Amino acid sequence: MPIELELHNEPLPLAAPFRIAGHVFEAMPATVVTLRDGSCTGRGEAAGVYYNDDHPDAMLATLEALRPRIEAGLDRETLRTLLPAGGARNALDCALWELEAQRAGVPVWKLAGLDAVRPLLTTFTVGADDPGVMADHAAAFAQARALKLKLTGDPALDAARVRAVRARCPEPWIGVDANQGHGAATLPALLPALLEARVSLLEQPCARGREDELDGIERVLPFAADESILDLAELKARHHRFDVINIKLDKCGGLTEGLLMARRARELGKQVMVGNMCGTSLAAAPAFVLGQFCDVVDLDGPIFLAADRTPSVRYEDGYIFCGDEVWGAKAAA
Repeated sequence: MPIELELHNEPLPLAAPFRIAGHVFEAMPATVVTLRDGSCTGRGEAAGVYYNDDHPDAMLATLEALRPRIEAGLDRETLRTLLPAGGARNALDCALWELEAQRAGVPVWKLAGLDAVRPLLTTFTVGADDPGVMADHAAAFAQARALKLKLTGDPALDAARVRAVRARCPEPWIGVDANQGHGAATLPALLPALLEARVSLLEQPCARGREDELDGIERVLPFAADESILDLAELKARHHRFDVINIKLDKCGGLTEGLLMARRARELGKQVMVGNMCGTSLAAAPAFVLGQFCDVVDLDGPIFLAADRTPSVRYEDGYIFCGDEVWGAKAAA
């Protein structure tokens, strides 16, 4: 029996506008892939990589062009040779994982080599805004044990943001995300303020393609690569300028590549982080599996949406947990 492929895009409006360096988001539209094979179903969701012009309309067209090949049967390793890293491959790869799990009668995490899954401490992200507003938003995450603050590239303003949040939230772990907003001209002025505020991680401190600007800057706290390292090939080429590798399934093209990246990053002596491009619980669920192998977890995307899927991931006491009923369960008897 041939596999039945279903494709559609969803708008996924955010509950409120969200600001990072250079962008304000009001929605995070996504492509959803569903594969049906008799009683077995596999699903995947991807938002793509906006800074690479990887958007759902193009992702949908890419997957539609592969329909005959997909419906004839396609495995995950073959998929890695057919499509480049990005959202289209991610959505299809995750659907193939769930389909494979249902065919095998085991949850996805078992296929990934785990004996069990555990709740993961996750960051809760505060969008860039005035320092006092960011402090209010951070404090509103009453359960948060870890916070991630978005910066915009102005060293004085970013320092004020970090100080304001730390003053209101003295206990949580704090990381900051520059989203390519800083560089050689501004980082030296920012770093002392980050140390003063006990910031534990600086994510994407420079523009993609300008990583050499970091060469003369002492990494007085861990630097994490996000936009600078998308997939396994870029990990091999650019890892030496970073301490932590942020793996996002939309960037690398799926859970298959994400697990390979996590293993290779460990071999290179790096810490591993899992992130997200927002998305519903259907997008967070495969990343939750990857998160079982990670040191830092940033999987708060569903909380920013106007509406999530049911069933959904759960947040409690600063942790995220994803049950098999959300994604990756074995087929019902």
